Formats: sequence, structure tokens, C-alpha cells
Amino acid sequence: MIKADSKLLSTLPPGFALHDTGEDGSQEYFLNMGPQHPSTHGVLKLVVKLDGEKVVEVVPHLGFIHRAIEKMGENESFVQYIHLTDRMDYLSSHINNLCVCMAIEKAMGIGVPERGEYIRVMVSELQRIQSHLLWWGSFGMDLGAVSTFLYGFKEREKITALFEELCGARLTMNFFRPGGSNSDVPETFLPRVKEIIQDLKFALDEFDALLTKNPIIIERTRGVGILPKERAISYGCSGPVARASGVDLDVRKHSPYSVYDRFEFDVPLGKNGDCYDRYWVRMEEMRQSIRILEQASAHFPPDPYRSKEKPNYKVPAGSYFASVETARGLFCTYMVSENAMKPYRIKSRSPNFSNLSAINEMSAGGKIADLVTILSTLDIIVPDIDR
Repeated sequence: MIKADSKLLSTLPPGFALHDTGEDGSQEYFLNMGPQHPSTHGVLKLVVKLDGEKVVEVVPHLGFIHRAIEKMGENESFVQYIHLTDRMDYLSSHINNLCVCMAIEKAMGIGVPERGEYIRVMVSELQRIQSHLLWWGSFGMDLGAVSTFLYGFKEREKITALFEELCGARLTMNFFRPGGSNSDVPETFLPRVKEIIQDLKFALDEFDALLTKNPIIIERTRGVGILPKERAISYGCSGPVARASGVDLDVRKHSPYSVYDRFEFDVPLGKNGDCYDRYWVRMEEMRQSIRILEQASAHFPPDPYRSKEKPNYKVPAGSYFASVETARGLFCTYMVSENAMKPYRIKSRSPNFSNLSAINEMSAGGKIADLVTILSTLDIIVPDIDR
């Protein structure tokens, strides 16, 4: 607690007020969590209103990495816009790229060969696992388990190396094109995927022993940061954040795209909407992605991998929409064309902004240490929020 004085009051942001909380004149106060150095990616600032260690209110401050991506898209061709989406959620870059390709394919009536669709599904599921592995390692480190970062990245590197062979990049990856992908997968692709699958099965069991069943982790996550189902829907949350609250929404299952309707997999749902459920849902999603990869590997079709190759497309006048399920939730592309080589307007709906908007709902009334846990289980990628 701190005492109120005129010097303190003059330093507070406009619109904020301090209120007495006790007979001794103790006061609520504000703590800035972030921003980090402006040269780093993913800069987020949380203004936290505290009463001792108790969180009263959390206000996210965005815009530190805003790049006007959608406005830039109006001055680039439809194909050129694809690469801008892998600068949003850079841990779901392949899946974001796929969404733009699907919108262009709808507009131009482009079909995708069976092999091309299988490649898309397998690359997307590998990236979902790759993203969740980074989250798992970071989550453990946020709660003090430094070794989990090393365990997570050890497995993640195997997928990253595979992606590097596919497209030459390890982070802002770009591989999909309208009609398929920019190249076929190498002969080593299937053997490497099968090896990764076997390694992951063992690793996930190891992760459960290390964190999932750890009594300290359970105590710090169960009953912490609860987001009820109705509130998750009202905030527009999606992905693991919404499914942990019991929202049964996964467009791979409920509005299938590509060839997802050919595969058997479950949609993990939580019951309490707390930090533990958000953790558990992501762990189970990795296992379900492995199921999809096993089925796709067993029935991987022969050539061709792409139906059409053009440097650009003159998209007929009209509006076009596509949606996909990224590692963090619902990603949508809406584009308007005036029968031109460039979009008149292009809009991306990404999951992170809506997921972050619920942070005060989950944090108010908890401790400041819980806020760190909650933010970690949201798995926020800040450049996806700012765009």
C-alpha cells in the first residue's frame, strides 16, 4: 500500500484516479508491465491497477509494433499480400498464408490437386505442433521451470528444420500459393514426418511427467484466470482460449476446409475455462494433430502438387472470404476486388486481439503472480494484434 500525495497524483495518466481502500488512507497504485525495448518483436504494455498484490484492473496498451499491413495490402498484388500475413502471427505463418490462398482460389475458381491438399494439411498440423511446443517451453519458463524451454525447443527444432528444407525460412515462412504450393515436398518429407511423429509421442508423455502432473503447476493454474463460456463468446475468443471455456468451435471440424473432412480427430474442450484447461487443451491438440499426420502420411497421394501457376491474378469484382484454424484460433481473410490486379480493400481477422481483450475478465481479483500465468496461457503473439 502507498499513501496519497500531490506529487504521486500528478504523475498518473489522465483519467485514472486513486481511491482510499482503508482507514489508514492506503491507496491503490499502478504498475507498468512492459513495454520491453522497442527493437524487440512482440512489445506489449499492461497497465495494472493494484491493491497490494491484488489485481484490481488490467488495461492492455497496444500499437508499439503497428505496421499498417492491411493498408500496405491495397498497394500490392493479391499474391504479394500472402507474405504479409506471415508477419502477423509468425508462429502460424503457413496457416495464415493458406487463408489468403483460399480466398484467391474462391475468387478465381481455382482447384487444388489432392496431393496439394494433403501437403497443406500436413504442413498446417506440423506448424500447430511447432507453435504449441514454443508455447509450452515459454509457459514453463514463465512459471519458473527453466528446463522446459530446452525440452520444448529440442522437439520444435525437428519441425523447424523440416520447414527450412521446404521453403528456406525458419520463422516467417512462405510456402503456399493459389492452387497448391510454390514447390513439391522433397523425397525426405514423409520419412522425416514419420520420425517426428514417433519422437513427439514419447516427448508428450515426458512433458506430462515434467509439467502436466507437477503439483506446483497444478496449484498455480487450477481455478486461476477463469473465463466462463458465455464471456468467452461475448469477447469473440477462439482457438484454445475459447475451447478451454467449453466453446465447441474449430473450423477444421465444424466448417471443414481443404481435406480436413477426411480425417478423424477430436476437438478437446475444457470445463472450467481456467489456466489449467487452457494448458490441457493445447497439450491434447498436439496429440490430435499427430493423429491427423498419421492418417495423412498413410494415404499421401502422388503428383501433381499444384493446379495452376501464375505470377498474379486479376480478381473479378466482388467480395471474397475464407477462414482457417490457426494455432491461436480463427483467422479470416476478407477481400474486395474491383476487377483489378490489386485488392480495393483487404481485411484480416486474427485471433489474438479478441483473446487478449478478455485479460481483465480473467485477472481482476487475482494476484499479480497469477497475471503472469494468465498472460502465458493466452499465448499472445503481439504483432498479430497490432498489424
